[in-house]
Amino acid sequence: MSTSPTLLVANRGEIACRILGTARTEGYRTVAIYSEPDRQALHTRSADCAVAIGGHTPAESYLDIDKIIAAAQRSGATAVHPGYGFLAENAEFARACADNGLQFIGPNADVIELMGNKRNAKDFVARAGVPCIPGFQGSQDDVVLTSEAEKIGYPLMIKAAAGGGGRGMRLVHEAADIGAQLRSARSEALSAFGSDEIILEKALLDARHIEIQVFADDCGNVIHLGERDCSIQRRHQKIIEESPSPAVDADLRHRMGSAAVAAAQACGYLGAGTVEFLLDSDGEFYFLEMNTRLQVEHPVTEMVTGFDLVAWQLAVARGEPLPVSQEQVSHNGHAIEVRLYAEDPQNQFLPQTGRIHHWQEPAGEGIRIDHALSAGAEVSPYYDPMLGKLIAWGQDREEARRRLHHAIGKLQLIGPKNNLHFLRTLLEQPAFIAGSADTSFLEKSFSYSPPPEPAAATLAVATALLHAQYLSALDLRSGRANWRSGDNSLPLHYRLRCETREFDCQLFCLGEQRYRIAVDNGHSAIEILRLDDDAARLLIDGMESTQTFMRVGPDLYLLSDARQWRFADITYAPARALQGQGSGRITAPMDGCIVAIHVQAEQTVRRGDTIAVMEAMKMEHPLKADRDGTIVKLAATTGDQVRGGQLLVQIEPAEIATGATS
Repeated sequence: MSTSPTLLVANRGEIACRILGTARTEGYRTVAIYSEPDRQALHTRSADCAVAIGGHTPAESYLDIDKIIAAAQRSGATAVHPGYGFLAENAEFARACADNGLQFIGPNADVIELMGNKRNAKDFVARAGVPCIPGFQGSQDDVVLTSEAEKIGYPLMIKAAAGGGGRGMRLVHEAADIGAQLRSARSEALSAFGSDEIILEKALLDARHIEIQVFADDCGNVIHLGERDCSIQRRHQKIIEESPSPAVDADLRHRMGSAAVAAAQACGYLGAGTVEFLLDSDGEFYFLEMNTRLQVEHPVTEMVTGFDLVAWQLAVARGEPLPVSQEQVSHNGHAIEVRLYAEDPQNQFLPQTGRIHHWQEPAGEGIRIDHALSAGAEVSPYYDPMLGKLIAWGQDREEARRRLHHAIGKLQLIGPKNNLHFLRTLLEQPAFIAGSADTSFLEKSFSYSPPPEPAAATLAVATALLHAQYLSALDLRSGRANWRSGDNSLPLHYRLRCETREFDCQLFCLGEQRYRIAVDNGHSAIEILRLDDDAARLLIDGMESTQTFMRVGPDLYLLSDARQWRFADITYAPARALQGQGSGRITAPMDGCIVAIHVQAEQTVRRGDTIAVMEAMKMEHPLKADRDGTIVKLAATTGDQVRGGQLLVQIEPAEIATGATS
């Protein structure tokens, strides 16, 4: 058995890779764990050794404490780092590590238990003098909660007491919605955290979400490393984080930092933690919660301070003092981070699954990317859809923004739909450039309206590349690639489908690898200068550029301006009947679990009614009726694991359903 300290990372994906990298640098032998879908994952292959823990779902794998402790013992681990998510803030897991002689990289179980419950944490920090948002944390009786909601006033927030990350959180605008939102929040909270306890808080809609990074050692030292602004969110989940905050000056930083340090000192904290606040337009701040772990957005703090926070975690766990005092903490420049998700921004950010066909990360001055991606990797339906984080540093905020905007355009990802173009669009918004965006920015001030269809030049490039793919290497070498019998002036016809639209394209061969391509909304001249497996150097209407693409079966993927286009060649496909909206077939949009069925057979429903609720990739998704009619078939029940595309409910127009049963 090795005499080196051995660290098991009880997590997966990009955070596991991040921790493994620093642990190796610090001289630790590293151990990864993996579920069945992660057998070939990058984090599995990055550690010195890896232990299979089986299962597919989180409950069967990364949330199974007994399996993880057994893996630690089997691998000879001396310490366990929980990362973030999964068991990172689970007091039972921290106790199990201690009971089995394993060093848990984080605070002790009592602190996790205290600060991990929003109700208890608010009561505790209020006694320590930290300002808190007005609200109610007490009885779970619906009558009491409804009464307290009236006292607080609307709008208000319902929050899961036992968790975070936007799960079990609902914004309620009026009293008529409180009952349904309580049920919805409890259901999601129970599924995510094993507890359906909730609290109520006054909603501060135009506030900033500011968090303070704190660090404590076992020698009595507690410091803060400044703030991160996490105001730009969707579904109460952060999308963009930056440090320092455009809304925080030196005096406010000192006051918020002091409050965060007071909270950490009061609970006897150890290691890395984050105290989160809401900052209103008057400069007043209020405690939200304390995260007793490393945060997703910790890289922006690392880039402006120069500190490795994972190295600090390992050091204080070994009993070493913090390497700097509060007076020695300084900040240099500005850093901004965006979260890369496998999701569809055009369809309410619905999570996406599938294979990564092509991946190439961007590089450049001040650019960092944390990820666990590689070509051939699968984005499964079992875990969070976050793929990684792209971070840029600059001497000032605008330089960081420009570098990040450019890096997003250079990142090459072909596979499931993703939010790259959405992120790039956010960075272009005047409110973001001015540093004035708050937590209501996406809901009130921003509308993501992507082009309804590809431009003529994009269609022309896709047609030329598809045509080139059909030509054999022999034809290209012999010069016969574009030779045709008969009238060579007649075009070749291609028909492409993109999303739900179909396009007729006419390709005129002008010579060796030179084409004129006409589509119904314009035409382009294209010359193929060089053609590789995943990139082509093209001359497009007199402008030379490199285009990243990939042919996968009948589809051609093309990257353009941080957007992934997917074209299906249906030139020779048989004609198909167009299926209009309102088919009545309610299907699963992806793999997941049915957590609620709200209808029964023979029930009459209206278009827009919620038929069922499905959980996939850590989110709940309401499934709604697409027509007025009657439920004639229920093909799933609560608790069922379903596959994407599987029929769940069939709705027929009332007159058809009546006729069918007569």
